[in-house]
Amino acid sequence: MMFGGLLYKVRWSVLTTAVLSLAATSASAQDTTGVGTISGTVVNAAGRPEPGVRVCALDTASCTTSDERGAFRIGELRAAAYRLEILPVAALPFISDPVDVRAGLDGTVEISLPALDDFQETVTVTAPAFQVPDAVKNSGFLVRPRELLKSAAALQDVSRYVQGLPGVVIGTNDFRNDIIVRGGSPLENLFLVDNVEIPNINAFANFASAGGTVSLLDAELLQDVTFLTGGYPAPYVNRTSSVLQVTQREGSRTKFGGWATLGFAGVGAILEGPITGGKGSWVVSTRRSFLDLFTQDVGFGGVPVVYALNAKAVYDLTPRDRIWAVNVSGVDEIRLGLTEATDLKEEIANFDIRYDGWRAATGFNWQRTFGSRGVGLLGITHSEASVGQQVKDLVAQGVSPPGMPPDVVIAQSPVVYFEDSREGETTIKYDLTVHLPFFDTVQAGGSLKTFRIGYTVRSPSGNDTPYSPVSGIDPFALDTRFRSYQTGVYLQASSKVASRLNVTLGGRFDHYAILSQARFSPRAGVRVRLTDALSWNGSVGSYYQQPAFLFVSAFARNASLVPWRAVHSVTGLAWSPDPSLRVTAEAYRKTYADYPVASDLPSLSLANIGDTFDVREILFPLTSAGEGHSEGVEFFVEKRLTSKLYGQGNLSLSRTRHAGLDGVLRPGSFDYPFVFNLLGGYRLSPQWEFSARLSFLSGRPFTPYDQTVSAAQRRGVYDLARVNAERAPDYGRVDIRLDRTFTVGGQPLNVFFGVQNVANRRNFANYSWNRRTNSQQFGEQQGIFPILGLDWRF
Repeated sequence: MMFGGLLYKVRWSVLTTAVLSLAATSASAQDTTGVGTISGTVVNAAGRPEPGVRVCALDTASCTTSDERGAFRIGELRAAAYRLEILPVAALPFISDPVDVRAGLDGTVEISLPALDDFQETVTVTAPAFQVPDAVKNSGFLVRPRELLKSAAALQDVSRYVQGLPGVVIGTNDFRNDIIVRGGSPLENLFLVDNVEIPNINAFANFASAGGTVSLLDAELLQDVTFLTGGYPAPYVNRTSSVLQVTQREGSRTKFGGWATLGFAGVGAILEGPITGGKGSWVVSTRRSFLDLFTQDVGFGGVPVVYALNAKAVYDLTPRDRIWAVNVSGVDEIRLGLTEATDLKEEIANFDIRYDGWRAATGFNWQRTFGSRGVGLLGITHSEASVGQQVKDLVAQGVSPPGMPPDVVIAQSPVVYFEDSREGETTIKYDLTVHLPFFDTVQAGGSLKTFRIGYTVRSPSGNDTPYSPVSGIDPFALDTRFRSYQTGVYLQASSKVASRLNVTLGGRFDHYAILSQARFSPRAGVRVRLTDALSWNGSVGSYYQQPAFLFVSAFARNASLVPWRAVHSVTGLAWSPDPSLRVTAEAYRKTYADYPVASDLPSLSLANIGDTFDVREILFPLTSAGEGHSEGVEFFVEKRLTSKLYGQGNLSLSRTRHAGLDGVLRPGSFDYPFVFNLLGGYRLSPQWEFSARLSFLSGRPFTPYDQTVSAAQRRGVYDLARVNAERAPDYGRVDIRLDRTFTVGGQPLNVFFGVQNVANRRNFANYSWNRRTNSQQFGEQQGIFPILGLDWRF
């Protein structure tokens, strides 16, 4: 809970600084409608550039034709959202998703022509606005960049945006951006950026978690996001809950440009330009938090410092060969703890915490098309991360006398956790997609991962876990360096076996060297088109995941762990009566086996933790004896932007149970039986846009303290006879946002203002035990919080 108050105070400081920064620019802003352009490329079903394709902006007289590289450009368009009519030379025309045009800017789009047999037998075919890969039969969502950028609740963070999609819930605190899908834990999500696997896309991350506070990805660079929540096909590896696949846009191939941004993630700049006369492009985004430029303490004993870098370069070697390189990097540091100004009733007053870390992921990809027969993709990627932290417990030896200077208290207090660790991962992989006479599409591929691990971790006082009535259990000192490997291969085929029936069958084989284990994962999916607008979809598959290296290494007993397994079964209906409207209903069941659970704490499963900054509380001896299941139904409706109104709503009813070593199935810590989300927006005019989000979740389970034992030991100790036996109050929140576009210095300036938790609802986060007052305290999540930001292109 200490980080909850931390972020609340940080955000207020961000707001104050943003207001001061905006004051000067707003005075000179003026109204404009302005003009812009739409440019991009047209590729065929095999991924090759397609020349001679006529592209028109609907409701205008503006048309153009793609050149030899498939490139096109439509100029002199008023600021608005345009749908493009695409007229291929030897196929039927179809219509694209809306493309935003903003004054003075170049809106970019890549148009992929469907294969001839994918066209319906009508005069004009309108491409669906919700298309995900054809092999994905269920539980797939396509997120466009404007939805993320304009979202009232997302803070331009892709992880926070998908928290509002079906089957996804928040963790124990909405200050974090953990993704928790269909009863899984925050550790079970795969992140891919332009074919580069990234262990964690967030700042202030650690090696035992997949979440953080803010994303390192710049939302302004996103082209689209594919989010899969179950039953996903064979190419995806080593995660048991979800896949978040991000494609970043290219830079401009015609001119140099850029813009500046200011918002929750800090101040930043984006630069982009062409390579070799338009045969390629580059784009770079840099961001930095700015609070440390104004103060050294924002109320919790320090100030967070974050740097982020995103970069992408693309080059067309030949009409058949394209290469690209990508980098996502971040550096962060923070100090938390006691100062002269700290309120001693706050839990942060009991610690001195110092953290610094960095992470970087770089990838090189070479894509080659083989005419209309297929395409191959070679990827070489490397990611590296380092975490250093030290935690001192200032009341471990008793409460210090009143008036003692903080520096003296800190100097006399013991170090209870120390870490100086590093993880590196190098991957070489190849993916081949071919079109054969009987099968529409056959995919095959393989990968080799090499891991370089170095841990120096000490917990000399052990763990004061509330799951144990004995304090200081499982002390350890880890100092190890090693290499490990993971190999995998997959094969998958999709076939249109009848005019309305499409089937995908596949499987993958993976070997986990550190565990000396190998696993085969069969997967299958089917789609039956009942009518032109209605389809039935089903998928089933096995998924395996290796426990994190830190869990495997922390204790000698953990070396006997095996990959845990999740079996997904999903079925549902999808109805799309209009290209901009989709309605789905799905039922699912996910069954877990061999989940890591605590060897000495019978009720504790790793499935119920992971959304935390405190690594010490989740490192303990483990054994692969856990089981669990999650089941539910989800209803989803989405209206994409075609004129002025857009939005989506979803309702989820679910049930999650997990068992520790004692075999007792209890409600999972992320078991929210009822979840409802409603979000959307309205374009009031070319200059004004309003968006809002409503979220409601029924109360999640929690374990009450044993008041007598806790008071006797001056620390929180759970009542182990009532693990997850109580429910928190329901969670509810409304967020709003308003965007206004101006022109400053002849260039567009977008200013946005919003309020999160506009009703200032005091949502329950947890109960903590205050060791100074020796009493239970109520912890709440984010209260009312204004946001303000801008982006200005030049």
